[in-house]
Amino acid sequence: MEFIKKIFSPVTATLDYIQNHFKAMIFVLIVVLIFLPSSKENLTPNNLQQIELVGPLMEVSEVLEQIESATQNEQIKGVLINVDSPGGAVAPSIEIAYAIKRLKSIKPVIVYAKGTIASGSYYASIWANEIIANPGSMVGSIGVVMQGADLSELMDTIGIKSQSVQAGKYKKIGTPDRPWESYEIDELNKVIQGTYDMFTRDVASARGLDINQRDNYANAHIFTAQQAQEVGLIDSIGVAYEAKEKLIALSGVTNPIWNEEDEFDKFIRKISANAAVNLHTYFPSMVLK
Repeated sequence: MEFIKKIFSPVTATLDYIQNHFKAMIFVLIVVLIFLPSSKENLTPNNLQQIELVGPLMEVSEVLEQIESATQNEQIKGVLINVDSPGGAVAPSIEIAYAIKRLKSIKPVIVYAKGTIASGSYYASIWANEIIANPGSMVGSIGVVMQGADLSELMDTIGIKSQSVQAGKYKKIGTPDRPWESYEIDELNKVIQGTYDMFTRDVASARGLDINQRDNYANAHIFTAQQAQEVGLIDSIGVAYEAKEKLIALSGVTNPIWNEEDEFDKFIRKISANAAVNLHTYFPSMVLK
Protein backbone atom coordinates (compact mmCIF):
# COMPACT_ATOMS: atom_id res chain seq x y z
CA MET A 1 0.00 0.00 0.00
CA GLU A 2 2.79 2.37 0.93
CA PHE A 3 4.55 1.49 -2.32
CA ILE A 4 1.48 2.49 -4.35
CA LYS A 5 1.24 5.76 -2.42
CA LYS A 6 4.85 6.55 -3.26
CA ILE A 7 4.27 5.86 -6.94
CA PHE A 8 1.27 8.17 -7.14
CA SER A 9 2.55 10.78 -4.66
CA PRO A 10 3.55 13.27 -7.38
CA VAL A 11 0.08 13.12 -8.89
CA THR A 12 -1.56 13.40 -5.46
CA ALA A 13 0.62 16.38 -4.53
CA THR A 14 -0.26 18.10 -7.78
CA LEU A 15 -3.99 17.56 -7.25
CA ASP A 16 -3.74 18.82 -3.67
CA TYR A 17 -1.91 21.95 -4.84
CA ILE A 18 -4.53 22.65 -7.52
CA GLN A 19 -7.35 22.19 -5.01
CA ASN A 20 -5.75 24.46 -2.42
CA HIS A 21 -4.79 27.20 -4.89
CA PHE A 22 -7.58 26.90 -7.46
CA LYS A 23 -8.90 30.45 -7.01
CA ALA A 24 -5.43 31.99 -7.23
CA MET A 25 -4.67 30.05 -10.42
CA ILE A 26 -7.95 31.18 -12.02
CA PHE A 27 -7.08 34.79 -11.14
CA VAL A 28 -3.62 34.51 -12.70
CA LEU A 29 -5.14 32.93 -15.81
CA ILE A 30 -7.62 35.80 -16.18
CA VAL A 31 -4.85 38.39 -15.81
CA VAL A 32 -2.74 36.63 -18.44
CA LEU A 33 -5.67 36.48 -20.87
CA ILE A 34 -6.41 40.19 -20.38
CA PHE A 35 -2.89 41.40 -20.98
CA LEU A 36 -1.73 38.79 -23.47
CA PRO A 37 -1.48 40.32 -26.98
CA SER A 38 -4.41 39.11 -29.08
CA SER A 39 -2.51 38.99 -32.34
CA LYS A 40 0.93 39.09 -33.86
CA GLU A 41 0.31 42.67 -34.94
CA ASN A 42 0.15 43.80 -31.31
CA LEU A 43 3.65 42.37 -30.78
CA THR A 44 5.01 44.58 -33.56
CA PRO A 45 6.13 48.07 -32.48
CA ASN A 46 4.02 50.80 -34.02
CA ASN A 47 5.65 53.19 -36.48
CA LEU A 48 2.94 55.87 -36.42
CA GLN A 49 1.69 57.57 -33.27
CA GLN A 50 -1.69 59.08 -32.43
CA ILE A 51 -1.88 61.58 -29.56
CA GLU A 52 -5.18 62.87 -28.20
CA LEU A 53 -5.55 66.55 -27.32
CA VAL A 54 -9.02 66.61 -25.81
CA GLY A 55 -10.80 68.85 -23.33
CA PRO A 56 -9.62 72.04 -21.59
CA LEU A 57 -5.85 72.53 -21.64
CA MET A 58 -4.99 73.01 -17.99
CA GLU A 59 -2.84 70.04 -16.96
CA VAL A 60 -0.92 68.83 -20.01
CA SER A 61 2.09 66.98 -18.58
CA GLU A 62 0.89 63.63 -19.96
CA VAL A 63 0.46 65.04 -23.48
CA LEU A 64 3.90 66.65 -23.31
CA GLU A 65 5.42 63.31 -22.25
CA GLN A 66 3.75 61.58 -25.19
CA ILE A 67 5.04 64.18 -27.64
CA GLU A 68 8.55 64.01 -26.20
CA SER A 69 8.51 60.20 -26.31
CA ALA A 70 7.41 60.27 -29.96
CA THR A 71 10.15 62.80 -30.70
CA GLN A 72 12.87 60.60 -29.23
CA ASN A 73 11.55 57.24 -30.50
CA GLU A 74 13.31 56.44 -33.78
CA GLN A 75 10.72 53.77 -34.61
CA ILE A 76 8.00 56.44 -34.80
CA LYS A 77 8.04 57.95 -38.30
CA GLY A 78 5.11 60.35 -37.96
CA VAL A 79 2.59 61.69 -35.43
CA LEU A 80 -1.11 62.47 -35.73
CA ILE A 81 -2.52 64.89 -33.14
CA ASN A 82 -6.29 64.46 -32.77
CA VAL A 83 -7.74 67.69 -31.39
CA ASP A 84 -11.12 68.38 -29.80
CA SER A 85 -10.60 71.16 -27.28
CA PRO A 86 -12.10 74.60 -26.58
CA GLY A 87 -8.75 75.96 -25.42
CA GLY A 88 -7.34 76.56 -21.98
CA ALA A 89 -4.66 78.34 -19.99
CA VAL A 90 -1.95 80.27 -21.79
CA ALA A 91 1.20 78.54 -20.55
CA PRO A 92 0.05 74.91 -21.15
CA SER A 93 -1.09 75.81 -24.68
CA ILE A 94 2.30 77.34 -25.47
CA GLU A 95 4.14 74.33 -23.99
CA ILE A 96 2.32 72.01 -26.38
CA ALA A 97 2.83 74.37 -29.33
CA TYR A 98 6.58 74.44 -28.90
CA ALA A 99 6.76 70.70 -28.19
CA ILE A 100 5.02 70.08 -31.53
CA LYS A 101 7.38 72.54 -33.19
CA ARG A 102 10.38 70.51 -31.93
CA LEU A 103 8.71 67.28 -33.03
CA LYS A 104 8.05 68.65 -36.51
CA SER A 105 11.75 69.43 -36.96
CA ILE A 106 12.43 65.67 -36.76
CA LYS A 107 9.39 63.92 -38.23
CA PRO A 108 6.07 64.92 -39.86
CA VAL A 109 3.13 66.01 -37.71
CA ILE A 110 -0.48 66.25 -38.83
CA VAL A 111 -3.14 67.90 -36.67
CA TYR A 112 -6.67 66.61 -37.21
CA ALA A 113 -9.47 68.77 -35.79
CA LYS A 114 -12.11 66.15 -35.07
CA GLY A 115 -14.36 68.59 -33.21
CA THR A 116 -13.33 71.96 -31.84
CA ILE A 117 -9.91 73.48 -32.43
CA ALA A 118 -10.13 76.89 -30.85
CA SER A 119 -8.15 79.35 -28.81
CA GLY A 120 -5.45 77.50 -26.84
CA SER A 121 -5.88 74.24 -28.72
CA TYR A 122 -5.45 76.10 -32.00
CA TYR A 123 -2.34 77.82 -30.60
CA ALA A 124 -1.01 74.38 -29.62
CA SER A 125 -1.48 73.13 -33.21
CA ILE A 126 -0.08 75.92 -35.37
CA TRP A 127 3.37 74.42 -36.06
CA ALA A 128 2.18 71.10 -37.43
CA ASN A 129 3.03 70.31 -41.06
CA GLU A 130 -0.67 70.52 -41.85
CA ILE A 131 -3.95 71.15 -40.05
CA ILE A 132 -6.87 69.12 -41.40
CA ALA A 133 -10.34 69.88 -40.04
CA ASN A 134 -13.49 67.79 -40.01
CA PRO A 135 -16.20 69.51 -42.11
CA GLY A 136 -18.29 70.00 -38.97
CA SER A 137 -15.51 71.34 -36.75
CA MET A 138 -15.33 74.80 -35.21
CA VAL A 139 -12.06 76.69 -35.67
CA GLY A 140 -10.47 79.88 -34.40
CA SER A 141 -11.50 82.01 -31.41
CA ILE A 142 -8.00 83.51 -31.38
CA GLY A 143 -8.21 85.79 -28.36
CA VAL A 144 -7.44 86.13 -24.66
CA VAL A 145 -9.70 86.67 -21.66
CA MET A 146 -9.32 87.15 -17.92
CA GLN A 147 -12.48 87.16 -15.88
CA GLY A 148 -13.63 86.95 -12.30
CA ALA A 149 -16.78 87.37 -10.24
CA ASP A 150 -17.79 90.40 -8.18
CA LEU A 151 -19.14 88.84 -5.00
CA SER A 152 -19.36 92.06 -2.99
CA GLU A 153 -23.19 92.25 -2.97
CA LEU A 154 -23.50 88.60 -1.97
CA MET A 155 -20.94 89.12 0.80
CA ASP A 156 -22.90 92.13 2.09
CA THR A 157 -26.09 90.09 2.10
CA ILE A 158 -24.67 87.24 4.16
CA GLY A 159 -22.52 89.53 6.31
CA ILE A 160 -19.00 88.60 5.23
CA LYS A 161 -16.16 91.11 4.93
CA SER A 162 -12.66 90.45 3.61
CA GLN A 163 -9.41 91.83 4.98
CA SER A 164 -5.85 91.69 3.79
CA VAL A 165 -2.41 93.19 4.08
CA GLN A 166 -0.42 93.72 0.88
CA ALA A 167 2.48 95.68 -0.54
CA GLY A 168 2.24 97.00 -4.09
CA LYS A 169 -0.52 99.05 -5.69
CA TYR A 170 -1.70 96.25 -7.97
CA LYS A 171 -1.37 93.32 -5.57
CA LYS A 172 -5.12 92.83 -5.11
CA ILE A 173 -5.96 92.83 -8.81
CA GLY A 174 -8.71 90.36 -9.62
CA THR A 175 -9.99 89.78 -6.09
CA PRO A 176 -13.72 88.96 -6.08
CA ASP A 177 -14.70 90.88 -2.93
CA ARG A 178 -15.18 94.25 -4.68
CA PRO A 179 -15.53 95.85 -8.12
CA TRP A 180 -12.20 96.31 -9.89
CA GLU A 181 -10.76 99.82 -9.96
CA SER A 182 -10.18 101.49 -13.33
CA TYR A 183 -6.40 101.48 -12.85
CA GLU A 184 -6.57 97.74 -12.14
CA ILE A 185 -8.55 97.13 -15.34
CA ASP A 186 -5.92 99.12 -17.25
CA GLU A 187 -3.20 96.94 -15.75
CA LEU A 188 -5.03 93.76 -16.74
CA ASN A 189 -5.62 95.12 -20.24
CA LYS A 190 -1.86 95.61 -20.57
CA VAL A 191 -1.25 91.94 -19.83
CA ILE A 192 -4.16 90.75 -21.98
CA GLN A 193 -3.08 92.81 -24.98
CA GLY A 194 0.53 91.67 -24.67
CA THR A 195 -0.57 88.03 -24.63
CA TYR A 196 -2.89 88.61 -27.59
CA ASP A 197 -0.03 90.20 -29.57
CA MET A 198 2.18 87.17 -28.83
CA PHE A 199 -0.62 84.77 -29.83
CA THR A 200 -1.31 86.48 -33.15
CA ARG A 201 2.39 86.90 -33.99
CA ASP A 202 2.96 83.18 -33.53
CA VAL A 203 -0.10 82.30 -35.60
CA ALA A 204 1.02 84.64 -38.39
CA SER A 205 4.56 83.24 -38.31
CA ALA A 206 3.54 79.57 -38.24
CA ARG A 207 0.75 79.86 -40.81
CA GLY A 208 2.43 82.37 -43.17
CA LEU A 209 -0.25 85.01 -42.59
CA ASP A 210 -0.01 88.80 -42.60
CA ILE A 211 0.08 90.09 -39.02
CA ASN A 212 -1.32 93.40 -40.24
CA GLN A 213 -4.45 91.56 -41.38
CA ARG A 214 -4.97 89.75 -38.08
CA ASP A 215 -8.47 91.14 -37.60
CA ASN A 216 -9.53 88.90 -40.48
CA TYR A 217 -8.41 85.60 -38.91
CA ALA A 218 -8.00 86.48 -35.20
CA ASN A 219 -10.01 88.98 -33.12
CA ALA A 220 -11.77 85.96 -31.50
CA HIS A 221 -13.66 85.16 -34.73
CA ILE A 222 -15.19 81.69 -34.80
CA PHE A 223 -15.10 79.88 -38.16
CA THR A 224 -16.53 76.81 -39.78
CA ALA A 225 -13.95 74.53 -41.37
CA GLN A 226 -14.65 76.02 -44.79
CA GLN A 227 -14.33 79.59 -43.51
CA ALA A 228 -11.15 78.73 -41.61
CA GLN A 229 -9.58 77.37 -44.78
CA GLU A 230 -10.48 80.55 -46.66
CA VAL A 231 -8.68 82.77 -44.12
CA GLY A 232 -5.68 80.42 -43.88
CA LEU A 233 -6.13 78.90 -40.41
CA ILE A 234 -6.27 75.32 -41.73
CA ASP A 235 -4.85 73.57 -44.79
CA SER A 236 -7.65 71.24 -45.84
CA ILE A 237 -11.01 69.75 -44.90
CA GLY A 238 -11.41 66.02 -44.37
CA VAL A 239 -12.14 63.19 -41.98
CA ALA A 240 -9.91 61.01 -39.82
CA TYR A 241 -9.21 58.57 -42.65
CA GLU A 242 -7.80 61.34 -44.84
CA ALA A 243 -5.71 62.75 -42.00
CA LYS A 244 -4.16 59.31 -41.46
CA GLU A 245 -3.52 58.84 -45.18
CA LYS A 246 -1.80 62.22 -45.32
CA LEU A 247 0.51 61.33 -42.45
CA ILE A 248 1.31 57.94 -44.02
CA ALA A 249 2.32 59.72 -47.24
CA LEU A 250 4.49 62.28 -45.43
CA SER A 251 6.17 59.68 -43.21
CA GLY A 252 6.94 57.32 -46.09
CA VAL A 253 6.03 54.14 -44.20
CA THR A 254 4.95 51.21 -46.38
CA ASN A 255 3.35 49.17 -43.60
CA PRO A 256 1.62 51.62 -41.25
CA ILE A 257 1.09 50.35 -37.71
CA TRP A 258 -0.77 52.69 -35.37
CA ASN A 259 -0.64 52.73 -31.60
CA GLU A 260 -3.80 51.90 -29.69
CA GLU A 261 -4.58 53.97 -26.61
CA ASP A 262 -5.23 52.04 -23.43
CA GLU A 263 -8.83 52.42 -22.20
CA PHE A 264 -7.66 52.84 -18.61
CA ASP A 265 -5.36 55.70 -19.68
CA LYS A 266 -8.29 57.38 -21.43
CA PHE A 267 -10.37 57.07 -18.25
CA ILE A 268 -7.63 58.56 -16.09
CA ARG A 269 -7.13 61.44 -18.54
CA LYS A 270 -10.84 62.32 -18.38
CA ILE A 271 -10.72 62.38 -14.58
CA SER A 272 -7.63 64.62 -14.66
CA ALA A 273 -9.26 66.99 -17.14
CA ASN A 274 -12.39 67.29 -14.97
CA ALA A 275 -10.26 67.98 -11.89
CA ALA A 276 -8.35 70.70 -13.75
CA VAL A 277 -11.60 72.36 -14.83
CA ASN A 278 -12.91 72.34 -11.26
CA LEU A 279 -9.70 73.93 -9.97
CA HIS A 280 -9.85 76.56 -12.68
CA THR A 281 -13.44 77.35 -11.71
CA TYR A 282 -12.42 78.21 -8.16
CA PHE A 283 -9.07 79.80 -9.04
CA PRO A 284 -9.58 81.91 -12.22
CA SER A 285 -6.60 82.75 -14.44
CA MET A 286 -5.90 84.13 -17.88
CA VAL A 287 -7.07 81.81 -20.62
CA LEU A 288 -7.00 81.76 -24.40
CA LYS A 289 -10.52 82.06 -25.84
